[in-house]
Amino acid sequence: MLGILIDSYEQAHFPIEFRDPIEAIKFRMAQLGYTQNDLAKIVGLKSRASEILNKKRKLTLEMIRQLHQTLGIPTDVLIQNYEFST
Repeated sequence: MLGILIDSYEQAHFPIEFRDPIEAIKFRMAQLGYTQNDLAKIVGLKSRASEILNKKRKLTLEMIRQLHQTLGIPTDVLIQNYEFST
């Protein structure tokens, strides 16, 4: 019971902000020991993986689905807006 009360209090007073989707991908890749080649297998091409990690390409809905299924990153994080460089 105490754990539930503490969790409820923390969620109400100290909400966790969503991270930048690309930083979340990089963090999860590091946790799993994945390389850019592993990401390429998820998103299709090595060049596409590079563009995503360097914020030169936006995530598509299909990429978001694949990243969620494969890496377990919540879709709420992956759909967030982020700085996009052209």
